Amino acid sequence: MSDLTAIDTLINPDASMMARATEVNQRLLKSVPSPPGFALDEHHQPHITVLQRYVNTGDLDKVYDAVGELVGGIDASTLTFTTVGIHHMEVAAFPGIGLSGIVVKPSHAVLEFQSKLIEALKPYTGSGGSAEAYVRTEAEPDINDATIGYIENYVPEHSGANYIAHVTVGLAKLDDLKTYEAEPMDPLTFGPAGISVYQLGNNGTAAKHLKDWAA
Repeated sequence: MSDLTAIDTLINPDASMMARATEVNQRLLKSVPSPPGFALDEHHQPHITVLQRYVNTGDLDKVYDAVGELVGGIDASTLTFTTVGIHHMEVAAFPGIGLSGIVVKPSHAVLEFQSKLIEALKPYTGSGGSAEAYVRTEAEPDINDATIGYIENYVPEHSGANYIAHVTVGLAKLDDLKTYEAEPMDPLTFGPAGISVYQLGNNGTAAKHLKDWAA
């Protein structure tokens, strides 16, 4: 067992957003079939990341307690998002391919929740994570360096003012993404079905369920 576990404290989207994510994912699979493309399944759960961290594996129960205490003190119905459009980041391991997400605008309550999570998990946070901290599968036996570095630097590079809330929906060729991203997306405002902690897989996917709380 690794001394560190790469975790994602995340918001599970409601049924309306799940349907939208699945629709987009099916389209992306026509551009890049699996593998390396991936369907949304038990190892690639649609979600909105709030905080990704390396935490000490031996402190996982304390992490769950800290998250649970915060969840118990908020009105989960205020953790809402509105879709903006599809955007991507290039994947060094797969030239010409982008990792795509539906970017969503978070409510102020989401940003407050993230800030409180950062402070609550600080005592249990570690650094220097490796592939051993992640879920690896037969389909994805390796963890790319971009993923490892992304989690290491999530705070501050991807939190607070730098936070870009999104639902990861798959891989697609960059040429196809130009078409997809230029298309208008009907705005969708949605809320949480629940809040969970997952162990991360490659490309920041929610790969293994660890703990959850109802919204």
